[in-house]
Amino acid sequence: MLTEERYAAILKMVGEKKAVTVAELTEAFNSSESTIRRDLTVLHNIGKLNKVHGGATTMDVCYNTKDDAVSERQNRNPTEKHLIGKYAASLIQDNDFVYIDAGTTTEIMIDYIAEQNAVYVTNGTMHAKKLAQKGCKVFILGGELKMATDSVVGNEAIESLKKYNFTKGFFGTNAVSIKIGYSTPDVSEALVKAEALSKCSARFVLADSSKFNSVCPITFAKLDTAAIITTKLKDLQYKNYTNIMEIEYDLHGNL
Repeated sequence: MLTEERYAAILKMVGEKKAVTVAELTEAFNSSESTIRRDLTVLHNIGKLNKVHGGATTMDVCYNTKDDAVSERQNRNPTEKHLIGKYAASLIQDNDFVYIDAGTTTEIMIDYIAEQNAVYVTNGTMHAKKLAQKGCKVFILGGELKMATDSVVGNEAIESLKKYNFTKGFFGTNAVSIKIGYSTPDVSEALVKAEALSKCSARFVLADSSKFNSVCPITFAKLDTAAIITTKLKDLQYKNYTNIMEIEYDLHGNL
């Protein structure tokens, strides 16, 4: 196989699998490890892929330029979201003062909350309703209602957050990237997220695997700002990050 042909084949394989190891590429193309590593270096240097320890991953792709409606996002990756939400809810303890960010995974998290001796603050309209229905003490931020995400945003919401000091905060994100951090399409929502994060002692971002290696227009925090609660990741480049909590589950979807 000619070098250019091998480059194209490597990029196709990485694009399909999102992450591949040197061993997989060596076997697939009947090449030596040194040849594959050299190919990955070249492709990395020209911006075609990300070379990581032991293999390669796809480049970040900016595809989330606007917020989809909540009704659309609720049906995406439901099994992962329930596992993530269930684990996140288990972290809430007696007398915690908790911030819950608007988002579909954080909304699912509320279904699993059992701690009623905690106090909750949220900018999610449905979140506030569900918490109240469970008998929890809940406060909702004031401000502008953003219908696309059922969230409260704007300067009034940011000012409301300044008086709070949360023990824990749970956040949604549209995208996760090593280079860019956590990002979202809307600047008003990003500003509320950033302010709320700054007021939390412990911070958790709830993100299913589809959110990784993607970028939105507005960054609201760096990757190391919070712990990420997710499911098992295939992407090798995240393995060295100690703030990533990968939830294991069996074939029946149990933790």
